[in-house]
Amino acid sequence: MIDWREVGWRERARELGAGGAPVTYGLMALCCAVFLISPLSGFNPAYGGGDSLLAAQAGYFERWGVIPSELLDGSAHAALTPLTALFVHGSWLHLLGNMLFLYVFGAMAEERMGRVEFAFFYVACGYFALVAYAVVHAGSDQTLVGASGAISAVLGAFLCLFPRARVTSLFPFLFFLPLRFPAWIVLVFWFVLQWLAAQSAGSGPGVAYLAHVAGFAAGFLYAWARFRGTRVKSPATATEGESQP
Repeated sequence: MIDWREVGWRERARELGAGGAPVTYGLMALCCAVFLISPLSGFNPAYGGGDSLLAAQAGYFERWGVIPSELLDGSAHAALTPLTALFVHGSWLHLLGNMLFLYVFGAMAEERMGRVEFAFFYVACGYFALVAYAVVHAGSDQTLVGASGAISAVLGAFLCLFPRARVTSLFPFLFFLPLRFPAWIVLVFWFVLQWLAAQSAGSGPGVAYLAHVAGFAAGFLYAWARFRGTRVKSPATATEGESQP
């Protein structure tokens, strides 16, 4: 989690009348709603169970996910799948992991960019990340879904905009101790892991690390080009009594 006091987001949000992060929370709500009503959650009785449910899940992925081998065939449906795939998640773990990252990093990026710009940024970078993966793996028939590319773009933008914000992270090799580091250390470390994983990953089932790398790079470059030369004024550090998320 981010130490909000050190970056003064709450003070800036009040000054600007931002009233929170409606786009970030709206995206989270939409992703959760889509998952709950889909055959993937297991909560919708309309899809039945057993083999019927498995068939419905496979058909759902094929309809709404990106199939790299079909993306460049020129059809309108295939061209739309990088957009629809942003709101489809393959499992509860996939959904919750993505929503956690969006919750932690999305609000500040939205406040800095503005609601409308952040919404377009999220969709455009997510679309780009999925297309980039599909182009590299053009012969793959594996379906690609998830908001990871868009959220990776948010991480890249956050690194550019708030490199000195401190983030509380849990590292497995440090026995999951909650340690606070500057955002640039955490996010650069995350990016390097994604890059290394992308080098050894194939085009089969699994995590689309290349989409993470493409999204992160797109988000960082956009924020750098859009906001270079501007600085976010950091107010004085708040008292210890201020509430935090």
